[in-house]
Amino acid sequence: MLHHIVLMKFKPDTSEADVDRLAAMLDALPETIIEIQTYEFGRDIVRSERSYDFALVSGFANMEAMQRYQVHPEHQKVVAHIRAISDDIRAVDFSSSYTPPEKLVDPDPFDGFKMP
Repeated sequence: MLHHIVLMKFKPDTSEADVDRLAAMLDALPETIIEIQTYEFGRDIVRSERSYDFALVSGFANMEAMQRYQVHPEHQKVVAHIRAISDDIRAVDFSSSYTPPEKLVDPDPFDGFKMP
């Protein structure tokens, strides 16, 4: 899987309405762009000096799928909005062969405390 991570530092005058619009636009993309396999985004909750304000983490089958996503007209509308409200945008893309298990093991929290 190819992972695409984008970090955004908003302009000081970026409003909550601007951020809400960004979230709504991003939320609509997975239903429109079939190449998107995984998609998560949100505001920074730590808000330290080194933090960026918003992040997007998405996954694609391969480079070709990500490239189709990047030129899709609906994605381009989101990019234009991001550029309008951001002072700085950083991205990193990497591939991973990790495949999560079908089901995560949920250990019994009461194991060892069972009555005989």
